[in-house]
Amino acid sequence: MSTQENGTRLGREELAALVAADIKAGSFVNLGIGQPTLVSNFLRPEQAVTLHTENGMLGMGPEAHGDDIDDDLINAGKIPVTELPGASYFHHADSFAMMRGGHLDVCVLGAFQVSATGDLANWHTGAPDAIPAVGGAMDLATGAKEVYVMMSLFAKDGTSKLVEACTYPLTGVGCVTRIYTNDAVFLITADGVRVRETFGTTVAELQERIAVPLEAAILG
Repeated sequence: MSTQENGTRLGREELAALVAADIKAGSFVNLGIGQPTLVSNFLRPEQAVTLHTENGMLGMGPEAHGDDIDDDLINAGKIPVTELPGASYFHHADSFAMMRGGHLDVCVLGAFQVSATGDLANWHTGAPDAIPAVGGAMDLATGAKEVYVMMSLFAKDGTSKLVEACTYPLTGVGCVTRIYTNDAVFLITADGVRVRETFGTTVAELQERIAVPLEAAILG
């Protein structure tokens, strides 16, 4: 078995472009706060992806810049955005009903930890001085058909955020299907964690730093 190996670690925008390219045409998608918001800038018109934001908008476009900035037109992370033709607006409760009702094909979220079985921890580290930030993460993790995570693979102390079992409070259980990091893309499967591709490293090198058993994906 083998996996694709690329020469350098990905930057934030390169990673966002990779996630955007992997989203199926015609999908309804929610982008979480932080790194995931960058994905909107790399979606191609021919993908016909419809972006949902939990503060009540369907049909969100890329981030707004310069004269395109409207302070009343923001995403859930308070970043100014544009609207695409046909965009609509609705009550916060209706937005959450869409999330909880299984109407989103994909959500892209950040994370503190993801377990080998796809458990997600992204709202609280459990530290006494930490500020919890649930937002709509629990609703998205439960309601979206697929949950993609964008995160740095290693914490500042060098420990892996891909773990055997989450030690932080859980957001969702068994919900994550893919993990996108600057070092590698991981697929969470019923048979374990597969490394789809690596960037500036190898599966063997990653395995030395990650306690979770890794399997290289078969290409072709």
